[in-house]
Amino acid sequence: MRSTGDSVTVRLYHLDGGPEGGAATTLFYGPLLEALDIAAQQPEAVQDGLFIATDNDVVAYLDLIEG
Repeated sequence: MRSTGDSVTVRLYHLDGGPEGGAATTLFYGPLLEALDIAAQQPEAVQDGLFIATDNDVVAYLDLIEG
């Protein structure tokens, strides 16, 4: 993800592994810090399918916190 501030608005969503690519479910739309807090509260199985999208980029939640 490109450099971004803590208060930038992001979309936190879960992409399930269903047939034909699955479906994206938005969990939160708002500040990055709040999205990260919500993502951290999810079960590990859900965290594996979490993504954070900005206006110009998308990154897997687990890649973001490990990076």
